[in-house]
Amino acid sequence: MTQKEFRRMALAFPDAEEREHMDHPDFRVDGRIFATMGYPDVRWGMVKLFPDQQAAFVAADPKAFVPAKGAWGRQGSTCVLLKAANKTAVREALHAAWRNAAVKAALRHLEEAEPALKRTPAAKPAAKRTAARRRTRVSNAIPT
Repeated sequence: MTQKEFRRMALAFPDAEEREHMDHPDFRVDGRIFATMGYPDVRWGMVKLFPDQQAAFVAADPKAFVPAKGAWGRQGSTCVLLKAANKTAVREALHAAWRNAAVKAALRHLEEAEPALKRTPAAKPAAKRTAARRRTRVSNAIPT
């Protein structure tokens, strides 16, 4: 697989666009990066997967798919050695990465459009409320 093929596949997804980040091309949907190319050098691409997705691609083809180094890799960023990669597998990885980014973007748009849908702090669990009420009742019952 070549950089040209990787670029063509990445840009084939709806609303995908190419920009540049840290002196190498990246691919975004609604401003969210889902893939990059040319890092650490021109032989590589990168797809932003979830860790479970990354594990599946690495297990299926460890010569082509490698977790990125450090925290980025632990969070799912996966390097793709283009020369060793199967086009079908890369297309599937790009699709998964695009879908992950597109869903996050869609949820953000929903929250912006519907402020009532924004996450609200969770209520205290019933067990904590009950224990707090018991302490209050006991402390109120003790004469001073």
